[in-house]
Order: sequence, then structure tokens, then C-alpha cells
Amino acid sequence: MSDLGSEELEEEGENDLGEYEGERNEMGERHGHGKARLPNGDTYEGNYEFGRRNGQGVYKFKNGARYTGEYVKNKKHGQGTFIYPDGSRYEGEWADDQRHGHGVYYYINNDTYTGEWFAHQRHGQGTYFYAETGSKYVGSWVNGQQEGAAELIHLNHRYQGKFMNKIPVGPGKYVFDIGCEQHGEYRLTDVERGEEEEEEETLVSIVPKWKALKITELALWTPTLSEEQPPAEGTGQEEAPGATGTGEPGEEAQGVTEGFDGDMDMRAGEEDIDTFREESRENSYDIDQGNVNFDEEQSDLQD
Repeated sequence: MSDLGSEELEEEGENDLGEYEGERNEMGERHGHGKARLPNGDTYEGNYEFGRRNGQGVYKFKNGARYTGEYVKNKKHGQGTFIYPDGSRYEGEWADDQRHGHGVYYYINNDTYTGEWFAHQRHGQGTYFYAETGSKYVGSWVNGQQEGAAELIHLNHRYQGKFMNKIPVGPGKYVFDIGCEQHGEYRLTDVERGEEEEEEETLVSIVPKWKALKITELALWTPTLSEEQPPAEGTGQEEAPGATGTGEPGEEAQGVTEGFDGDMDMRAGEEDIDTFREESRENSYDIDQGNVNFDEEQSDLQD
């Protein structure tokens, strides 16, 4: 599935079906500026070349979605803005009808993603902002998921380390506004399951557990990012953790981690540091990503 919806279904026969008012070339093809109404109720107004949408144009879907931007041979290509039926929108670069390049996605829950896209998915360097908590993930993405070196910034502290498939793994550190850092590592552990669950053939749940090692003064942090590999070719959908949603949340994504279990109220003073040191040993990372879901977005457009 893709977000093309009825536009994709009708583009092959647009020259032969529907109403058209506008300029044509000597061969009778739509060429220049024109207005078209497709048999399914969608409309397009903009530039044509040799019978195909080419250049600036506005395509309105009957379900309320709208694309305003550049076309090349009937496909969204270049700069453009797509407003989805649920009100979410993407502003940025397109290539071959897919979000590709740099762009910003505004989700219906007020989350935003700003960064690089590849074949319709978040891929490369980008920032996901969580409106509800004020937290944000700044770092690397692969095939729509948080992967690689990144920084997870909260209101009074931040985590710096590496992520794999949306969860923190390996060495990292928490940096606190009071002027100290806690170094440690995330270790993946199996979640204990009840007897009834064990009898069923289900996937074992793996969760990261934070193990604190030491507390030091602040130090500069320089991310070391490995060279990105382009994602494998697929349908171009951006996977949204959870279900299928509209406007890649609900995706678009469910966003990134909210933080770790047990909010830490860090205050200056040795007594507070000692208390934090003890409590942090018991804390585990709780992944709670934003409500982002693309599948519904795409299915809405095909209705």
C-alpha cells in the first residue's frame, strides 16, 4: 500500500477518462495549464506535459486529502505538501511518489519528525519531538526505526548512547542538569512470563535493563555514527510500532522512547546523588513511543 490512493488507480487512464478543461498541444494531449476531474471524484489543477501531470499542481482527493507541489510524469517528485484525511501532513521532498529526502511530518497528536527520509520511511539523521512530554530523540534512523548513535533528551536530563530496533543497548550515560553524569550500560533480559503464557508458543519479550556503573562530572559527547546503508527495497511504507494508523501516527509513527521506569527528580546535593545511585540500579528502560501509524493513513486514502 502507499498514500497514492485513488490518484494511483486513475493515473493510467486520466487522458481518456474524466473531464478536462485547459491547454493542449498539437497532438491533442493535455499540455500546459489545465483542470481535470477524474471519474472517481478526485480533481487536479496544474501543469501538464504531453498528457501527464508535470510541474506545479494541486491534486484533491475525494476523501479530503490534498497534495500541493511538484510532479514529474504523473508522480509526486520534488518539493510538495501532502495533507492526509486525518489532518496530519508532510512537508518536504518527494521522489517517485514517495517521501524521500528531507522533510517534516506533523502528526495529529502534535508530535513532529524533522529529518531525512528514504523510500517513504524515516531513514538517516532526524529528530522526533514528543509533544505530550516535551522529550525528543535526536539521532540515527534505519527503515523507520531508531537505530544507531542518538541522544534522548528529556526536560531535566538526557540519555546518550546507541539504539537498536528502537531500544537502547550497550554502554551509555545519563547527563543531568545538576552537573553530573551517570555511566552504565543497557543489558537485554527476558521478561518473566506466567505459566499459562509459557505453555503457549509466543515470542519471548526482551527488555533493556539499565546497570549504573559510576557517576562523574560533565564531559563533552561526540556521537560516532556508522556509515548508513540504504534500506532494502520494499513497499515504501514507514512502519509504525503498534498498529496501523493515519498519517503515520495515531506514525506515524509511534515515536521514540519516553524514558526509563521511574522518573528521577534530580536535585543538587550529595544526599540526592546517593539516593539516585541506589534507585537507578532498580530502574529499567521503558519504551513508550509516540502514536504514529501509516497503514491507516494509507488505507484511508484508498477508501
